[in-house]
Amino acid sequence: MAVFAMPSLGADMEAGTLIEWMIKPGDTVTRGDVVAVVETQKGAIEIECFEEGTVESLDAEIGTTLAVGTPLATIRGPGEDTATTARLAAEPEAPTKPEAEANAPAQSARPAEEPAPMASTPVTMASAPTVVQQAGQAPSASPAARVRAAELRIDLASLFGTGPGGAILLEDVEAAEPAPVRDAPAKASAKPGLDMAAMRKAIANAMARSKREIPHYYLTQTIDLQAAINWLAATNAERTPDKRLLTAALFVKASALAASQVAQMNGHYDAEGFHAAKSVNAGVAVALRGGGLVAPALHDAETLPLDTLMARMRDLVVRARSGRLRSTEMTDGTITISAMGDTGADAMAAVIYPPQVAIVGFGAPVARPWIIGDTITPRMTVTVTLSADHRVSDGRRGAKFLAAIDAALQTPEAL
Repeated sequence: MAVFAMPSLGADMEAGTLIEWMIKPGDTVTRGDVVAVVETQKGAIEIECFEEGTVESLDAEIGTTLAVGTPLATIRGPGEDTATTARLAAEPEAPTKPEAEANAPAQSARPAEEPAPMASTPVTMASAPTVVQQAGQAPSASPAARVRAAELRIDLASLFGTGPGGAILLEDVEAAEPAPVRDAPAKASAKPGLDMAAMRKAIANAMARSKREIPHYYLTQTIDLQAAINWLAATNAERTPDKRLLTAALFVKASALAASQVAQMNGHYDAEGFHAAKSVNAGVAVALRGGGLVAPALHDAETLPLDTLMARMRDLVVRARSGRLRSTEMTDGTITISAMGDTGADAMAAVIYPPQVAIVGFGAPVARPWIIGDTITPRMTVTVTLSADHRVSDGRRGAKFLAAIDAALQTPEAL
């Protein structure tokens, strides 16, 4: 048997609230399946399974806030079955409990009516527990249901949920007739299920830990961006808006390629030291509406064609802002890239997100006088700032990393 526990979804997470089960006892699960939805300070996250087998039991109630590491479910592996348990329970001459304990091997199955003790009190899930809704408390609903309800202006409190524990699912919302929206309380959150004050506190705690524990060093370089801007303009000229590339895609791809060349910028640092990553999972900083920030990862970013990378970036932004990110996207990042966009500050010095060891900040592109040969000409430029962990690298490696980004942006057609 394997225990599926509350995962850690970042350095700033200590606990999460279980808001939806996507599985039930008897279901077969494989690695990567979404099995639950957990709400954290950064919104609702779809939790993926890292085990294969059959769901034996669900051991946590919907609506419960649980610390990282708390058992959520028990999964029976492919080589395990309950045949022995069923046979022992059916035998008429079955030995008494003391005799069974004296004669049976330590690993023998227990009778069906005597479940094995769990790390935390199990919940019998023959039918999902009913969640009693307190007055003024937001009803349990999946992230997709919340987004759809907001689009249709449907009050979730007016719906009956058919999901586990009475949770409101997407089909419950779509099956309902539009209803008047109740007056929102004066202190309502800017986004359903997202407590901005809690998010700010989580971000502050993670960044305080980072500055306290990680010896940061910073390098800044201004890069000629004119070749990239010209290539983007020509490439996008005949494309529809939904297919156009943005400078942010070039920044992410160039940074990912540089990270693949300078291994000291790509990986995690823990109690055992630095572990270089085999691929570049680029965390893309996404500003949430109403404030706050998340940095979900684009897996294998160094290998993605620009069009694919751009499409995945768009998808990440949409899902981040609607609360539909997956746990692996929140935990697998190996380096983070943050860009100000087309308008904003000229430069930014970011704080490393542990356990990563580097973060790259791109300022807004700005036209500056630039020397080319013996002439001065206006060119679009961007200022790039690397924040890196001095336990893993030094200025020489950092300068090599920035030079690799510069070189990649000079030949955008090769990205």
